[in-house]
Amino acid sequence: MCGIVGYVGSRKAQEVLIKGLSRLEYRGYDSAGVAILEGHKINLVKRQGKLRILTDVLKSEPAKGSIGVGHTRWATHGVPNDVNAHPHLDCASKIAVVHNGIIENYLDLKKTLMKEGHRFSSETDTEVIAHLIEKYYKDDLETAVLKTIRSLKGSYAIAAIHASEPDKVVGARCDSPLIVGVGEGENFLASDVPAVLDYTKNIIYLDNHELITITKKGVTIKDYSGRIIQKNPSKIKWDIKQAEKAGHSHFMLKEIYEQGAVLDGILDERLHDGKVVFEELAIKDNDLKRFTKIAIVACGTAYHAGLTGKYMLEEYARIPCWVDTSSEFRYRDPIVDKNTLVIIISQSGETADSLAALREAKRKGAKTLGICNVVGSSIARESDGVIYTHAGPEIAVASTKAYTAQLAVLYLVTLYLGRLRKVIGSAKFDHIIKEFRRAPALMNSLIDEYRSDYNNIAAYAGEFKKYYFEKHNKSHFLYLGRNINYPNALEGALKLKEISYISAEGYAAGEMKHGPIALIDENPWVVCIAVQSKTYDKMLSNIQEIKARGGIVIAITTEGDEEIMHHNVNYVIELPKIDELFSPLLVVIPLQLLAYYVAKKFGYDIDQPRNLAKSVTVE
Repeated sequence: MCGIVGYVGSRKAQEVLIKGLSRLEYRGYDSAGVAILEGHKINLVKRQGKLRILTDVLKSEPAKGSIGVGHTRWATHGVPNDVNAHPHLDCASKIAVVHNGIIENYLDLKKTLMKEGHRFSSETDTEVIAHLIEKYYKDDLETAVLKTIRSLKGSYAIAAIHASEPDKVVGARCDSPLIVGVGEGENFLASDVPAVLDYTKNIIYLDNHELITITKKGVTIKDYSGRIIQKNPSKIKWDIKQAEKAGHSHFMLKEIYEQGAVLDGILDERLHDGKVVFEELAIKDNDLKRFTKIAIVACGTAYHAGLTGKYMLEEYARIPCWVDTSSEFRYRDPIVDKNTLVIIISQSGETADSLAALREAKRKGAKTLGICNVVGSSIARESDGVIYTHAGPEIAVASTKAYTAQLAVLYLVTLYLGRLRKVIGSAKFDHIIKEFRRAPALMNSLIDEYRSDYNNIAAYAGEFKKYYFEKHNKSHFLYLGRNINYPNALEGALKLKEISYISAEGYAAGEMKHGPIALIDENPWVVCIAVQSKTYDKMLSNIQEIKARGGIVIAITTEGDEEIMHHNVNYVIELPKIDELFSPLLVVIPLQLLAYYVAKKFGYDIDQPRNLAKSVTVE
């Protein structure tokens, strides 16, 4: 989950590394550091806290040199402080290493190295890598790194420099992402593409168990046996401006506002001549027709998208579907076989548990379909088929537009399978597509309504803040939904927890009487998703039960709904009319904005909430 950068070229390495780390800070922000070669000496500067603290230090005491490595940290081993921050050095301060991942056998390695006389200064697992390279170094950094990684168990993407070889950076990857930026007279290593896009759009994606050496003159990739591997760069199609705030106060707000455009782009790309088109799918129609069940595995927000997908697939493709969190799927010996399609959903395509779940599914003989945003990511490359969401870079830790894009792809997969399996006829398909096509414009109109900070959702957030402190920090949120919007109740609660640190739980509304109703008194705020649907009357009954016990209700309703006002709800958020099937695309917007404005009212760091990172590449 950490972010690493390496650079060799003619530019000032400090500027390249800091800019790259600023693009990767979504991956971790407990501490940051750089190691830059100045002649035959390593200048190491690292600090606890956000990247800006390190940047301020380097402004007053700049590091010279044109080769170096940098790191922004999400702590696993050792508390966040200056000592545990990366890069880490060997005993002689000639080797500097940055690392993303977890070295599972680091304690055994550390004990052996200490017996051999190596001195450790940190609590991290990473430091053993620097000392192992020191142990194996015989005037060739590449060979020393190769011998080192053969001793490691766990996951890693590493980059290393040596004071005696001031012309190269050596890296390697195993289950943690690492890409190469290919420039002219300069080359880069990084955890993710945005770190290098200011300088090059030519990217090489490293596979597991590959060793990389970059110099000014070129790039050399080898497998762990030392055999050279030829790889051609891919051209990135999007621009770095898409990874900037573009005048918005936060990335999260920008990405919420982009959702209508993202959906419109997906529909334009995937719908042609009355058909759903997946050019990169690579799973044959005959295989898709023979599957007797679908399993969806994902984590966090992607898991909630998968839960929504279950409703779609079972109703419109008539195929049994179950959804599992990736971390449970991988350890519980799931029953999947050659007749199972396993769909893995991940924004980054590098989520550790989801990647492991994919490999478990393939081991059991199932076909795998990856739905992800990042082209060339591990899940995209290892799946039997892939569908890219093409949502553009998502920088805020709390996912918003990636969720919408995942829902859009799941709708399209459902329609594709429904037609293929002859469940959906031509007339019904055309009607569904026509309604689907309305969604982007409706999303944009809804977003336009809330572009000012002086909107009703912001006002509700202000009321909650006032109420929260009046009730001695006792207030909390319940989110209730039914049918296809039940997963949105879970997603709304997750968003609030992620960025506001306020207790919130999502429930299927019919389950309220089976426990959660005990929480209802004058303190809970209850968000009720009560749009027009087949279960609308049931939601009204739930609202009555909440109000009878003193709960505060925020009702998300369909415009023109006058009946809801007879139920004494406290606050109303109206949405444009759309078929219930596509209502999750609209419902999620006020849920995201409510979380955003509550966090803003409390003054929290919205884009970089505590203890979280964007891409969870470790267990």
